[in-house]
Amino acid sequence: MISPRERLNMVFNREQVDRVPCICPGGMMNMVTTEVIEDLGIDFSKAHSNAQTMADLATSVYEKGCFENYGVPFCMTIESEEFGATVNMGSNIYEPHVVEYAIDSVKEWTKLHEINFNQGRAKVVIDAIKLLKAKGSNVPIIGNLTGPISTASSVMEPVVFYKQLRKNNEEAHKYVDYVTNQLILFAKKQIEAGADIIAISDPSGTGEILGPKLFEEFAVKYINKLVDAIQEVQGKTIVHICGQMKNVYKEVNKIKSDVLSFDSIVSMSEARKNLGDRLLMGNVSTYTIEFGEPKKVSDLTKKCVKDGVNIISPACGLGMKSPLTNVKAILETLKKEML
Repeated sequence: MISPRERLNMVFNREQVDRVPCICPGGMMNMVTTEVIEDLGIDFSKAHSNAQTMADLATSVYEKGCFENYGVPFCMTIESEEFGATVNMGSNIYEPHVVEYAIDSVKEWTKLHEINFNQGRAKVVIDAIKLLKAKGSNVPIIGNLTGPISTASSVMEPVVFYKQLRKNNEEAHKYVDYVTNQLILFAKKQIEAGADIIAISDPSGTGEILGPKLFEEFAVKYINKLVDAIQEVQGKTIVHICGQMKNVYKEVNKIKSDVLSFDSIVSMSEARKNLGDRLLMGNVSTYTIEFGEPKKVSDLTKKCVKDGVNIISPACGLGMKSPLTNVKAILETLKKEML
């Protein structure tokens, strides 16, 4: 019997598997829903600041038969908070979000704090990974990072940031490079703690927002700097990019990540045609998971497999009110199809 960890490793190593693995990495692609939270009887806003509670929640998602991995954290605000942004910690029905920015211009990047791995929420994530690692080796542990562009545009007003990529190009590069260097340190700390894979989600670094030129100049460049550093320490990577890919497939194919992940707006059959033999992850509609029926979720899962996806996952972060019956329908479908 192949363990979930072995199956996922086999996919990364391009070995033949009995069936497609089913994961939800965490971070932006949070797999925790209100139903899971209420079943455990915890306050979700406190789970972001307590390593044991974070590990317990990640474990519960796996044990309920939702996905075949542990994934922490459950938001994409840790890095921006470490850099000085103010974060609202959310509730049992919505995730943490930035409410006040740390700087007003890319020129002010030298004012940013460094990430402190000895206290605060970065340490909570590292400690949660250690707790998950202590459970054994059958379940893959996925650590998470908010990508360079999404982090940079969470620390300052996004519209201003995008304008300054052109207007103050040199300082913008210094700013995003600084952010990337800090993300590299965070990734290495997660790997040292026991993470098997680092998932990088950069939903603000889309080709639609940036255009092909800036997408390559900023998103591809700094994601690759991050990926290179992770792979140097034998870390595996997943990179999730939001938005339509039609105008940037050439640029996307330059991203060096082991696995590329897309949201539900992207046709995975089209992605396969454009990206050749790249390992692809995705992309069951989270709208359908939250508002549809289990059969529709099952049908979308089968379509993803037919379209050539190597790893099945929700297309984005799950809506907190997604019913467990719908969430579990993805993995249940894959197991039935194997029989």
